Amino acid sequence: MKHLCGNLTFWDSNLTKHTDLPDLPACFQLSVLPWSPCIYLWLTSPFYILYLKRNNRGYIMMSILNRIKTVLGLILWIVCWTDLFSSFHEMSQNQSKPPIYFVTPLIVGMTMVSVNMLVVSRSLKSKKDFHSTMACSHNLHSCLKSDQHKLRFTTFYIYFGLTLIQLILSCFNEKPPLFSSVVTDPNSCPEITAGFLSKMTFWWFTSMAIKGYKSPLENKDLWSLNKQDSSELVVPNLVKEQAAFRKAGPDAEPNHVSVSPEEEEVLLSKRKEVRQPSFLRALLRAFGPYFLIGSAFKLLQDLITFVNPQLLRMLIDFTKQSNAPLWWGYSLAFMMFGTSLLQTLILHQHFQYCFVTGMRLRSGIIGAIYRKSLVITNEAKRSSTVGEVVNLMSVDAQRFMDLTTFLNMLWSAPLQIILALFFLWRNLGPSVLAGVAVMVLLIPFNAFIAMKTRTYQVEQMKHKDDRIKLMNEILNGIKVLKLYAWEVSFKEKILQIRQKELTVLRKTAYLSALSTMAWTSAPFMVALTTFAVYVTVDESNVLDAEKAFVSLSLFNILRFPLNMLPQVISSIVQASVSLKRIQDFLSHDELDPESVDRRNNASGNGADVVNGTFSWAKQDQATLDNINVMVPQGSLLAVVGHVGCGKTSLVSALLGEMEKQEGQISIRGSVAYVPQQAWIQNATLRDNILFGRPYVEQKYRCVLEACALTPDLEVLPGGDQTEIGEKGINLSGGQRQRVSLARALYSDADVYLLDDPLSAVDAHVAKHIFDKVIGPEGALKGKTRILVTHGISFLPQVDNILVMVDGRVSEMGSYQDLLKQNGAFAEFLRNYSLEDIIEDDENPKKMSRRRRCSERKHPESPTEKKELKVDKLIQAETTETGRVKFKVYWEYAKAVGPFLSLFICFLYGCQSASAIGANFWLSEWTNDAQHNRTQDQVSMRVGVYAALGISQGVLVMFSSFTLALGKIQAARKLHQTLLDNKFHTPQSFFDTTPIGRIINRFSKDIYVIDEVLPSTILMFLGTFFASVSTMIVIICSTPIFALVIGPLALIYVFVQRFYVATSRQLKRLESVSRSPIYSHFSETITGTSVIRAYGRNAAFVLMSDMKVDENQKSYYPGIVSNRWLGVRIEFIGNCIVLFAALFAVIGKDKLSPGLVGLSVSYALQVTMSLNWMVRMTSDLESNIVAVERVKEYSETQTEAPWIVKDKQPPPDWPPKGDVEFVDYSVRYREGLDLVLRNISLKVKGGEKIGIVGRTGAGKSSMTLCLFRLLEAADGEIVIDEVKISEIGLHDLRSKLTIIPQEPVLFSGTLRMNLDPFEKYSDEEVWKVLELSHLKKFVSNQTSKLELECSEGGENLSVGQRQLVCLARALLRKTRILVLDEATAAVDLETDDLIQSTIRTQFEDCTVFTIAHRLNTIMDYTRVLVLDKGQIAEFDTPTNLIAQKGIFYGMAKDAGLA
Repeated sequence: MKHLCGNLTFWDSNLTKHTDLPDLPACFQLSVLPWSPCIYLWLTSPFYILYLKRNNRGYIMMSILNRIKTVLGLILWIVCWTDLFSSFHEMSQNQSKPPIYFVTPLIVGMTMVSVNMLVVSRSLKSKKDFHSTMACSHNLHSCLKSDQHKLRFTTFYIYFGLTLIQLILSCFNEKPPLFSSVVTDPNSCPEITAGFLSKMTFWWFTSMAIKGYKSPLENKDLWSLNKQDSSELVVPNLVKEQAAFRKAGPDAEPNHVSVSPEEEEVLLSKRKEVRQPSFLRALLRAFGPYFLIGSAFKLLQDLITFVNPQLLRMLIDFTKQSNAPLWWGYSLAFMMFGTSLLQTLILHQHFQYCFVTGMRLRSGIIGAIYRKSLVITNEAKRSSTVGEVVNLMSVDAQRFMDLTTFLNMLWSAPLQIILALFFLWRNLGPSVLAGVAVMVLLIPFNAFIAMKTRTYQVEQMKHKDDRIKLMNEILNGIKVLKLYAWEVSFKEKILQIRQKELTVLRKTAYLSALSTMAWTSAPFMVALTTFAVYVTVDESNVLDAEKAFVSLSLFNILRFPLNMLPQVISSIVQASVSLKRIQDFLSHDELDPESVDRRNNASGNGADVVNGTFSWAKQDQATLDNINVMVPQGSLLAVVGHVGCGKTSLVSALLGEMEKQEGQISIRGSVAYVPQQAWIQNATLRDNILFGRPYVEQKYRCVLEACALTPDLEVLPGGDQTEIGEKGINLSGGQRQRVSLARALYSDADVYLLDDPLSAVDAHVAKHIFDKVIGPEGALKGKTRILVTHGISFLPQVDNILVMVDGRVSEMGSYQDLLKQNGAFAEFLRNYSLEDIIEDDENPKKMSRRRRCSERKHPESPTEKKELKVDKLIQAETTETGRVKFKVYWEYAKAVGPFLSLFICFLYGCQSASAIGANFWLSEWTNDAQHNRTQDQVSMRVGVYAALGISQGVLVMFSSFTLALGKIQAARKLHQTLLDNKFHTPQSFFDTTPIGRIINRFSKDIYVIDEVLPSTILMFLGTFFASVSTMIVIICSTPIFALVIGPLALIYVFVQRFYVATSRQLKRLESVSRSPIYSHFSETITGTSVIRAYGRNAAFVLMSDMKVDENQKSYYPGIVSNRWLGVRIEFIGNCIVLFAALFAVIGKDKLSPGLVGLSVSYALQVTMSLNWMVRMTSDLESNIVAVERVKEYSETQTEAPWIVKDKQPPPDWPPKGDVEFVDYSVRYREGLDLVLRNISLKVKGGEKIGIVGRTGAGKSSMTLCLFRLLEAADGEIVIDEVKISEIGLHDLRSKLTIIPQEPVLFSGTLRMNLDPFEKYSDEEVWKVLELSHLKKFVSNQTSKLELECSEGGENLSVGQRQLVCLARALLRKTRILVLDEATAAVDLETDDLIQSTIRTQFEDCTVFTIAHRLNTIMDYTRVLVLDKGQIAEFDTPTNLIAQKGIFYGMAKDAGLA
């Protein structure tokens, strides 16, 4: 430096530190200050230039801002050169100057040139000119007071002013460049255009916070999702990475056909092993790089954390010296403030990066799962139910999201611990080891707790899965439960699972209470042992304020990583469980897209199967064996056979849904598929039919006409724009089937696979559809059609008939050929010899004309379950707006127990008091050092300190225990009331509420009440008391601080109200936009075969992505609101640090070093507590919403009581079975039209009544009235002198039996499905199985009666399920039996068996049958014809035919008259 500066001094401590007016020496000012920013710039510019090259985003628009910057840059440059030339000028006048006067202006000038070039050349949004101006602003100090040189003085001030202006200007953002892919979105996120400062402080979010404070936010107020966070970019990226890894694994081999099952197992297990790591690596590859930027911020923040304890040491040191200059104290205070501020900004940048990564992870995982679920095999689908997969999406993806926020702690925690120990060692020497020993001992303790918690967690997840799965089934089959009065049995089942769940919860709660105690007491125990060892080891060791409080603040830093480490580890463990679950799902086998050859086959046939053997799963025995089918192009093939002989399986095989064990399938061209049970989306009727194809008016009208849907549209409230509920709830079975058929017809495919579409509709509608659509003259003539059917009447008109018996093709040929062959088929027909099947030939033209008139005569009246409101059937989910009402908190407190709640708060107060006590005692103890009365009191000081600290630990544990007890109690009560209410809710509620919404209450909201809410309350109480105690301590030590508290508290409350209003509404929007993801998903899973058949995978994936993005759109501002809040609240905390330090400096003469240490070290902690307190307040508000939502559904209106004690009918009621309707009317819900009007009729015991009428004439409604699923609007029903409206519902329903239209089975054993209350013996059960023709099937199963039925009875065919329902009815054997189209899905032979069973077994019972096949009721006592909800005809069948009325017309259509 001597060479450069000549005789100018470089450093002089008398000039800088030991003086009242500090200044920097001239040489230092001229060298270090200007050089350092320049060096920084030269070092970083290569990277920056590289960045510009990579991200070339077009030309910058020469905006005013840009021009000003460039001009200012030039002036600055001129100023620098002026300095240089003035130096030359002085030299020429023989004033010798040291070289520094030439070097510095030269360096700065060169830098300025390069800065200007960078500014001009840079692209959109660089922050680098910010750096350049920083370069200049560092010359701030060079106020060259000593240099009287006028010119240099002027240039410096010009330079300084311009630099400052540049600095301010560079915080604003540039306009986007020309020709760039500029965001044209009107509602784009302001973050994209935010400047540097705005990004660092999250100022760009303020507009949303203000908007949210003024009025509750709505969906339209949200900004669009940033492009790089959208599913459209995130998911393909992840899927691509995953595919790359998958290819690497040896999974490329095709399905091995020739391998034995054992080898197959081995091969499978090998494949599994290789495949396992793939998903994690894919995640790392896809999201790792972005996440690492956040990690870099974290590293910086960790290092800055340790500056403050050093400053604290200097501050305490400063208060001890009486002669230290005041400016030093002030600058220390401001330095503390500065470092805290820097730490805040950096920390929140880190969080922002982590949370965004988490958000992308979730999008990616949900997307991957959704895409997978569209292609998994049926076997895989069986192994994970819809509920479980939805759980993967909701819970497991959430776990990953939560993990990303902590993940950096994995390396950051050990780093912080090492640094803290290093500084502690310097402070206290080897005594620190005693404290470390305590920490090390706590680690296994925490690890043990974490391990145990994890096992419990897995167990609890399992119980939760079971409970949700069962709940899902119960809600799906709630109507059946009500009809059979089975609620009690299923409620018991749910409560048993819930009890297990709560037992596990209780164990977890006790463990967490222990760990809470461990981590609250840990820092204290560490401090206690360290200080105790320190003072006792060596007489000369004195604990003074500096040592004690610096150590304490270091211990406080230690506390965070030590607490976090076990949490992070358990979080990682949880995520690894989730990872395994997700990975298992993602590594399921996929359907082989090649199994069906879709290329044009050479044979010219529409569809061929050659030597096909198919099973539902690889290991199963073959369902279809040695199938050979050829369907010529354009022909109509009918597939007939008994229930369960494999007709549906054949259709599935043609779709490629089954495992092909051998053989070939080829289909020519595109496919349309009508499943046996229609799959209807929750969309408008038109959307259901178009199914993604463009709307063509003419074609659409023809399709509606052909499928007999035109009359239905007249009745539907919104015509074809009517919204259809989940699973088509507001359409009758027949309408659903016709919509499904219309979808196929509209799709205009080459091959049509129709799986029994005619069974769910009335005979004449079936005829219409066959004639207009399927038959030889229908809309589909010339297309290849494969029709599975039970209707014999259509067989003469088909080209070929395929007869299936037990999974094989028994014969195939045209109708005439098969009759000639005299095989099984001919036999089958002879039994049903309806000679007049072909009676239809009289005059087809006249016939169709008459059909059309009759259609005009009977416009369909409102169908079953029809919602006549023109508004949407499914009401949008309500979201509460505004503040959470106090009532909700009170509800939760009541559930916990009011006394217990108060007691918990009291315990928390005590524990804070003991902590404050311990610290005040410590400050007294450190003051001993000054008065030299140390030694004599050491043991007393240590003893009291220990007593106070340990009592705090005990209180913590005690309060956690009581909280745990309270939370279990609340969880039990709230779930119980919700469950009770849902079982007592009338059927109409379930018709208008999507199941997903109810399930959401049982899964998500109950989970929040079980686990999230209590821990939030725990944290809230903890932070609240911590913040209060900080204030108390600072005010006690420096009372003047009380003046500042007012304004700070005001700002705090202000920010907090802004934040809570906005964040709470964002949370609500987020949870409302979450349900559609899952309901769309479960809808998709049930309809995968349809979606695949029509090749609509991509469209559905897109819909799912849109729903996820819609959800993230409200989630992202939610994260940013936390950052926004954090920066502002921590700023308040940093102000508290500043004032605590300032007042300590001002009052240093009156304060003991102990008190200064105490108040400042408390202040350093407060930011954390304040921040968490707001966060917890808002978490509490948003989580307590769960209680609100559960309460809302626990208080819905209930149906009549199950048992009315004083009106109980006698046990043998009804003895005769007389039924009388007296002037009876009914409507579906308040405000809707009547479905039945003034019906009066008497039925004597033992009569058999057939009920017929067009779809929607009110047939099903009549039966629902008997069971009081619909309550009378007017009139009475009397059964054996008892008015049914007066007795309890269970008393009524248990005395009636119904075989419902749609057979519903629950997962569980077959035995449980027949007899959930276990009232009957095994013999009785076998007897009814025999009567319902299931005995053979059941006794062939290995597990007999214990046969497991899968969810919804999927592993039985629809016909078999129908027979199980018959068996249920036989087992209950009541005086009154109702059959609702029970034979719709059964072939004629089985149908006959059922009818004869009913005739013999229910001979003396009253039977009401809603009939589609008129031949079943031709021998009934009387037939009731309903039309538009009124009785049209009521007499014996023969009389009715003679009357030639409506019934005659129907019989004629069916060929019976």
